[in-house]
Amino acid sequence: MDKYYSEQVNMLLNAIIGLKDIETCKIFFEDVCTIKELQEMSQRLQVAKELRDGRNYQEISKSTGASTATISRVNKCLMYGNGGYNAVLDYLEGKK
Repeated sequence: MDKYYSEQVNMLLNAIIGLKDIETCKIFFEDVCTIKELQEMSQRLQVAKELRDGRNYQEISKSTGASTATISRVNKCLMYGNGGYNAVLDYLEGKK
Protein backbone atom coordinates (compact mmCIF):
# COMPACT_ATOMS: atom_id res chain seq x y z
CA MET A 1 0.00 0.00 0.00
CA ASP A 2 3.01 2.31 0.41
CA LYS A 3 3.01 2.92 -3.35
CA TYR A 4 -0.06 5.15 -2.86
CA TYR A 5 1.61 7.31 -0.24
CA SER A 6 3.63 9.89 -2.10
CA GLU A 7 5.36 12.73 -0.33
CA GLN A 8 2.29 14.87 -1.08
CA VAL A 9 -0.11 12.34 0.45
CA ASN A 10 2.08 12.02 3.52
CA MET A 11 2.11 15.82 3.86
CA LEU A 12 -1.71 15.85 3.75
CA LEU A 13 -1.99 13.07 6.34
CA ASN A 14 0.49 14.84 8.63
CA ALA A 15 -1.52 18.04 8.27
CA ILE A 16 -4.72 16.21 9.24
CA ILE A 17 -3.27 14.65 12.38
CA GLY A 18 -1.95 18.06 13.37
CA LEU A 19 -5.39 19.67 13.42
CA LYS A 20 -6.12 20.56 17.03
CA ASP A 21 -9.87 21.12 17.21
CA ILE A 22 -13.10 20.66 15.29
CA GLU A 23 -13.26 24.28 14.12
CA THR A 24 -9.80 24.02 12.54
CA CYS A 25 -10.83 20.71 10.96
CA LYS A 26 -13.97 22.29 9.54
CA ILE A 27 -12.17 25.19 7.91
CA PHE A 28 -9.44 22.93 6.54
CA PHE A 29 -11.82 20.36 5.06
CA GLU A 30 -14.11 23.07 3.66
CA ASP A 31 -11.10 24.41 1.76
CA VAL A 32 -9.72 21.01 0.69
CA CYS A 33 -12.93 19.13 -0.16
CA THR A 34 -16.14 19.93 -1.92
CA ILE A 35 -19.34 19.73 0.13
CA LYS A 36 -20.25 16.58 -1.82
CA GLU A 37 -16.91 14.94 -0.95
CA LEU A 38 -17.41 15.74 2.75
CA GLN A 39 -20.94 14.36 2.62
CA GLU A 40 -19.77 11.18 0.90
CA MET A 41 -16.97 10.56 3.41
CA SER A 42 -19.26 11.17 6.37
CA GLN A 43 -21.93 8.95 4.79
CA ARG A 44 -19.42 6.09 4.45
CA LEU A 45 -18.40 6.47 8.09
CA GLN A 46 -22.08 6.37 9.15
CA VAL A 47 -22.57 3.27 6.99
CA ALA A 48 -19.61 1.61 8.73
CA LYS A 49 -21.08 2.48 12.13
CA GLU A 50 -24.46 1.04 11.23
CA LEU A 51 -22.90 -2.12 9.79
CA ARG A 52 -20.99 -2.60 13.04
CA ASP A 53 -24.25 -2.09 14.91
CA GLY A 54 -25.71 -5.04 12.98
CA ARG A 55 -28.14 -3.19 10.74
CA ASN A 56 -28.97 -4.68 7.34
CA TYR A 57 -28.35 -3.08 3.95
CA GLN A 58 -31.96 -1.96 3.46
CA GLU A 59 -32.08 -0.25 6.86
CA ILE A 60 -28.75 1.45 6.24
CA SER A 61 -29.72 2.59 2.76
CA LYS A 62 -32.94 4.10 4.12
CA SER A 63 -31.28 5.89 7.04
CA THR A 64 -28.19 7.16 5.20
CA GLY A 65 -29.25 7.39 1.57
CA ALA A 66 -26.25 5.26 0.59
CA SER A 67 -26.54 2.88 -2.33
CA THR A 68 -26.20 -0.83 -1.72
CA ALA A 69 -22.96 -0.67 -3.77
CA THR A 70 -21.52 1.87 -1.30
CA ILE A 71 -22.71 -0.20 1.66
CA SER A 72 -21.14 -3.32 0.15
CA ARG A 73 -17.83 -1.53 -0.42
CA VAL A 74 -17.73 -0.26 3.16
CA ASN A 75 -18.65 -3.72 4.43
CA LYS A 76 -15.75 -5.25 2.49
CA CYS A 77 -13.41 -2.70 4.06
CA LEU A 78 -14.74 -3.55 7.52
CA MET A 79 -14.28 -7.25 6.94
CA TYR A 80 -11.11 -7.42 4.85
CA GLY A 81 -9.54 -3.97 4.94
CA ASN A 82 -6.76 -2.52 7.02
CA GLY A 83 -8.93 -1.71 10.05
CA GLY A 84 -9.22 2.01 9.43
CA TYR A 85 -12.97 2.22 9.89
CA ASN A 86 -12.80 0.15 13.07
CA ALA A 87 -9.98 2.26 14.49
CA VAL A 88 -11.92 5.48 13.89
CA LEU A 89 -15.19 4.06 15.20
CA ASP A 90 -13.46 2.71 18.31
CA TYR A 91 -11.96 6.15 18.86
CA LEU A 92 -15.34 7.86 18.45
CA GLU A 93 -17.03 5.39 20.80
CA GLY A 94 -14.38 6.12 23.41
CA LYS A 95 -15.14 9.84 23.18
CA LYS A 96 -18.79 9.32 24.20
